[in-house]
Amino acid sequence: MNVGSGGGAAVLRADAPLFRPAPIPAPAARAPRLPDFDLVQDLGVRIGSPEWFRGLLTCAALCYTAFSFAPGLEPVTGASPAPLADVELEEARALAFSPLAYGADTGRRMAATDAVRPLTDTPERPRIDLTATLGRGDSFARVLQRAGVSAAEANRLEAMVADTVDMTAIQAGTPLELTLGRRPNRTVARPLESLSFRARFDLRLAVERVNGAMTLKRIPIAVDHTPLRIQGFVGSSLYRAARASGAPAKAVEAYLRALATQINVGSIGADDRFDLIIEQRRAETGEVEVGKLLYAGLERADGKNLQLMQWAQGGSAQWFEASGVGRTSGMLQRPVPGSVSSNFGMRRHPILGYSRMHKGMDFRAGYGTPILAATDGVVSAAGWAGGYGRQVRLRHAGGLMTSYSHMSRISARPGQQVRQGQVIGYVGSTGLSTGPHLHYELYRNGAPVNPMSVKFTTRAQLSGSDLANFRAKLRSLLSVPVGAARSANKETAAKPSA
Repeated sequence: MNVGSGGGAAVLRADAPLFRPAPIPAPAARAPRLPDFDLVQDLGVRIGSPEWFRGLLTCAALCYTAFSFAPGLEPVTGASPAPLADVELEEARALAFSPLAYGADTGRRMAATDAVRPLTDTPERPRIDLTATLGRGDSFARVLQRAGVSAAEANRLEAMVADTVDMTAIQAGTPLELTLGRRPNRTVARPLESLSFRARFDLRLAVERVNGAMTLKRIPIAVDHTPLRIQGFVGSSLYRAARASGAPAKAVEAYLRALATQINVGSIGADDRFDLIIEQRRAETGEVEVGKLLYAGLERADGKNLQLMQWAQGGSAQWFEASGVGRTSGMLQRPVPGSVSSNFGMRRHPILGYSRMHKGMDFRAGYGTPILAATDGVVSAAGWAGGYGRQVRLRHAGGLMTSYSHMSRISARPGQQVRQGQVIGYVGSTGLSTGPHLHYELYRNGAPVNPMSVKFTTRAQLSGSDLANFRAKLRSLLSVPVGAARSANKETAAKPSA
């Protein structure tokens, strides 16, 4: 077949294909694959394998690198600033933040800057009335100087006041009312015309200038020292009921400590009634101050009332009951009131005639004297015990055991629960004994110990003139009436306000 176009011609063979496929290139040779290598390994799997150790090494290297870049702990040294000069200290004091009640200057006077221009001529007030406050740790003269009084006059006033009262008795925060008069020129301080302040709760001092001289006048303040008595029902909380009745927090805390010397505070019931008498001073000017707790009373629903008053005996004060009995101290109660005739240790036996260990101590006591349990316990044995005669053994808490020997009669039985001070028998002379006495032994974890190593209980007891003075003071306190505004009724005490 001839195919032509224009002047040219092409010959197409009948058996020739119209399209020829492109040749397929031969596959290229693949690069060899490297084995997997991961520095970060899961340390929770395949423990002990080479990969696990490689991950552990990577973790250790990272931790060491972080620790190497950590900052050091050495202290940074710096130069101490030089102390401020007087002018700089006064400027810093004026800019300081502190309570105004303690004599701070914050907000009252600011230090001048370069933008402040003094006026050439300004009119002055003829007198200035102001109030200065005595700061904590501040001096009287320093307060007056801050108010504008000259240093010489402030020192003279401080000396006048010191001759009248103790300067330490003037409390921090006391306001000083001053009046400053006219000055001759601006280069001098204003003269003090008058000064008035409360030096003590019962005394006010007034200083006035009369004919150019300063005079000091004492102004006594009448004070009523009648104590404050507060009563009310305990309700759900003794502390909250007493506070809701108007008792100060410190007085309530002292009341609870006083009760704890005689009873278990947790045993106080909701129907019990508390009674507090507190020191109080009421000035004629209206101020009121409360002091320490004088009396702690508790009227109990079961009739076992408690009346406690603080009394000094032997140089120390403690709480005594109305009967004159004070606080109990010590761990074990003395089994009999007699003196000790033989102590713990080696001794020659009066009957056997040779030396042997005396495992306890002997108390002198008359025949038939009641023998009391040293502390709470259980009777482990009660009966005849050979040379000990009639004997009672008590087992106590903490691995302690006590024995009471040579009794004439036993009033306890095995297994019985006994309380401290309960009678368990009577003094006699049974067994190997030369006369009526009590042989008392103390064991700790089965081993005998010296009973003198454990203190016996002692009770402070007033007698004679001390007891008479104590009861007279107690009667005077109990005569204090209860104020209507201070007495709490049962409904308000049972549900005290938060």
